[in-house]
Amino acid sequence: MNILIDADGCPVVDLTLQIAKRFGISVIILCDTSHQIEREGAQTLVFDKGSDSVDFALVNRVKPGDVVVTQDYGLASMCLAKRVRVLNQNGLEYTADNIDALMLRRYESKKLLRAGKHPK
Repeated sequence: MNILIDADGCPVVDLTLQIAKRFGISVIILCDTSHQIEREGAQTLVFDKGSDSVDFALVNRVKPGDVVVTQDYGLASMCLAKRVRVLNQNGLEYTADNIDALMLRRYESKKLLRAGKHPK
């Protein structure tokens, strides 16, 4: 088992490393060149900047039994399809039961923003 962190903008990298160390779990940090995040006790993989480059790299590396930490609903959805556990920075577990509603809410919020309105 590994913990893979979508580290671009992730506020819990250090906390995740502390917990992983306590349980002897390997951590892989994935980020792009604008967010190079090096931490002792973790493997860091850096990818070119680009639309979803880190997301696709993470999905290609994740294996059943792994845990992914991300704030990205799209990435969470792709990881769920690979039968891994996915958590956000607050500990919410993304599941088949909640991911569709979360993605719909994101879509509706973006639609409102494009129309010049601010979502609640």
